[in-house]
Amino acid sequence: MQQYDAGNYDVIVIGAGHAGCEAGLASARLGAKTLMITINLDMVAFMPCNPSVGGPAKGIVVREIDALGGEMAKNIDKTHIQMRMLNTGKGPAVRALRAQADKFSYQHEMKKTLEDTPNLTLIQGMVERLIVEDGECRGVITKTGATYRSKTVVITTGTFLRGEIILGELKYSSGPNNQQPSIKLSEHLEELGFELVRFKTGTPPRVNSHTIDYSKTEIQPGDDEPRAFSYETTKYITDQLPCWLTYTNDQTHQIIDANLHRSPMYSGMIKGTGPRYCPSIEDKVVRFHDKPRHQIFLEPEGRNTHEVYVQGLSTSLPEDVQAKILRTIPGLENVQMMRAGYAIEYDAIVPTQLWPTLETKKVKSLYTAGQINGTSGYEEAAGQGIMAGINAARRALGKEELILSRSDAYIGVLIDDLVTKGTNEPYRLLTSRAEYRLLLRHDNADLRLTEIGYNIGLISEERYQRFMKKKAEIEAEKERLQSIMIKPNAKTQELIRSVGGSELKDGIRAIDLLKRPEISYTHIHQLAPAEVELDQEVTEQVEIQVKYQGYIEKSLQQVERLKKMENKKIPVDIDYDAINGLATEARQKLKQVRPLSIAQASRISGVNPADISILLVYIEQGKIAKVSNQ
Repeated sequence: MQQYDAGNYDVIVIGAGHAGCEAGLASARLGAKTLMITINLDMVAFMPCNPSVGGPAKGIVVREIDALGGEMAKNIDKTHIQMRMLNTGKGPAVRALRAQADKFSYQHEMKKTLEDTPNLTLIQGMVERLIVEDGECRGVITKTGATYRSKTVVITTGTFLRGEIILGELKYSSGPNNQQPSIKLSEHLEELGFELVRFKTGTPPRVNSHTIDYSKTEIQPGDDEPRAFSYETTKYITDQLPCWLTYTNDQTHQIIDANLHRSPMYSGMIKGTGPRYCPSIEDKVVRFHDKPRHQIFLEPEGRNTHEVYVQGLSTSLPEDVQAKILRTIPGLENVQMMRAGYAIEYDAIVPTQLWPTLETKKVKSLYTAGQINGTSGYEEAAGQGIMAGINAARRALGKEELILSRSDAYIGVLIDDLVTKGTNEPYRLLTSRAEYRLLLRHDNADLRLTEIGYNIGLISEERYQRFMKKKAEIEAEKERLQSIMIKPNAKTQELIRSVGGSELKDGIRAIDLLKRPEISYTHIHQLAPAEVELDQEVTEQVEIQVKYQGYIEKSLQQVERLKKMENKKIPVDIDYDAINGLATEARQKLKQVRPLSIAQASRISGVNPADISILLVYIEQGKIAKVSNQ
């Protein structure tokens, strides 16, 4: 194929899934001339799996993307069919928003946003090779011979790299939803020396809503209270569509057991590792044989389609078996299957080959984000995408790159886990992965990250001023509650009795009364109303910060201790072989990950406290410089 010069850019983004969209938008909005290349323009921001955004930990990531100036939150706010706050009966650290998407509106709205963004060019094409000169990525070459040159490149290819769809005994080369796979680029990455792994994910069947008997299922409505992911959203969707809950049963499980020999998972046809936290129905039946039933959620795919996503029934069993399974489930006895579920295997790079900026260690100015880095989920992809886009643009524009710490954001936890520990299965964010989860809440993403988004240029002046006003109002209200005494009069005692609290013996500061678990800010407002009407977001912050003050302070102290270790930097070119006393496994892992700080080194599996002590001694004695120059 004859090559030709097709143009010059600051940043090129390969792929336009959830990672690619955030990367391209962040780059262009930062002023970098950006090109986005995708295999199919009709698949921009496509949802090949569950048409939803958010959930535990993931919903917090969406809020963090918004606080940094990203797009996912705004897009789902404009295109959802249902929104619910999860875990409302639990503490604030695990609360999270989840929205059911109109998958087609979500795609079209995101594509329009990309097309309307200055500095951003969106084209259709298949990238097959990278231009690498003197160890640095300088552009891409497409299947048609078009050569695009750039200062940095971001790869966000999702599950397309050497993708193979598996359905029963059938296996064929394909990207998700029968799209073209990307084969040559995968081979080229191997040529460049990247270590690739084979992962697998899957989808459930889709069924026709006209053929569902909803009277045999349980309705799952959205919240009555208006909800939004984005801090900028002011218009709320109120005409929500419900989802529905049903269950598998003994008959379902018997059919699965009887057909395990036809399952690609158990026949050996599937080689890739699947996500442990999102198992297929056949895997659930085998692993949890004592459970009489499993939940199945029936989720509409949009307002203008009758396709329903059968959440909880992910499978790669043959098509005829899937049809039989569906008809054993209450409400689905006469259901028409419109699309069969399938598994997809694909290549991912081993993420310990990345720096915390998401730049690859082998090739400078080359960044990767999303499922290519071994993650699962649209939200994890988008979180990496915005960071890769920010860093690729800042590198291209000659600015310092941005790294979020584990105490800054779930995005920081996600990236640190990937680049420091790697992953032997598709990685999914969980609240349990974050040691500072009381600090990394759904409600305070703006307080944590808006300043950063503003400083790098992704948050507007108007939005920043609104944010500063909110911060000031929170502090002013806390000071007011500190200064007000609540007297044990009849009104006070009656209110306290009505919520099951013990009556006051003496006067008490309003802030101390609010610390009682049965007392809410609403109760305080009844006893000592504020002079001005405060926004609900402000009063929510006041209540959480007051009630959890002790725990939050303890977490902040831990963060300060960690920062001391983060500040103990390790030179990138250190020669670990020259440091005496390191255990063999620690030496191997340190050479592979090449941590940037003592804190990161301490999180590497196989590096023990004795190895950290040796590294600390070298740093404190100033030997690191000598070692790295040998």
